[in-house]
Amino acid sequence: MKTIRIYLTSITASLLLLVACKKNDGNILDKRNALPVTFSILNVSTAPLEAKIDTARIDIPVGRFDLNNAYHVPDNKNSVNLTITEKETGKLVLRKELKKDDGRAFISFFYMNGEIGKMPEVPPVEPGKIKITYMFRPVKTNYAEPVDIVLGKYYLTPKVFEEITRIKNVKANEFTEPVTISTFSTAPQPYNGVNSSVSFQVYIYKAGTNTLYIDGTNYTWNPTASTAPRPGSLTPASKLYIFSEASTTGYMTFTKNFEL
Repeated sequence: MKTIRIYLTSITASLLLLVACKKNDGNILDKRNALPVTFSILNVSTAPLEAKIDTARIDIPVGRFDLNNAYHVPDNKNSVNLTITEKETGKLVLRKELKKDDGRAFISFFYMNGEIGKMPEVPPVEPGKIKITYMFRPVKTNYAEPVDIVLGKYYLTPKVFEEITRIKNVKANEFTEPVTISTFSTAPQPYNGVNSSVSFQVYIYKAGTNTLYIDGTNYTWNPTASTAPRPGSLTPASKLYIFSEASTTGYMTFTKNFEL
């Protein structure tokens, strides 16, 4: 009986090992023969992406994509190839060899207009603070010089824009560093002794000046409608905005292409 029990135990252990090593759609269930991979991708193109690791396929939609998983490494190999392509066109976005000996692989990038770039960091929300990261896309004016993105209060009664802070020397189609301001109320408040309505506005100046960047063009600036996207001024927030020019009239307006 003892011999039979030992034999049955051996069979059971072998079956469990086989089950543990079974692949599921390319994902290895036995973590001893697997490569952990972390994806952190911001895809703001119009095309979903597809990643392939060995036989595993991973759909990467438009927008923010985060995933932690482990993928099978064949017994006779120490690495697997990762390819990421546009799902509809097959255009290659990224190709990389992932080596098991290197440990967890981190795949992090920003994808827009057929190109990849460094993934921007969005800082955590902090009480009493507003943090904003911008990317400005001048698709109407094709303005090529650096700009300053200026955050401030607009007082309606005297028609005055009061600067709080600015992000200096912003280049088109590149992410800025995060800017931080304190939250504030937009309830009516005095300005030079006169009670005035207040709004949170974000203006765009030529770099190093207080001249609106559209100066010298056929566009005009509306004090409250010509603003970059921004969160509410009273609630703590940490935001990333990609925005572009969208004017169809005589004054400049902007559209929010992406928010995170």
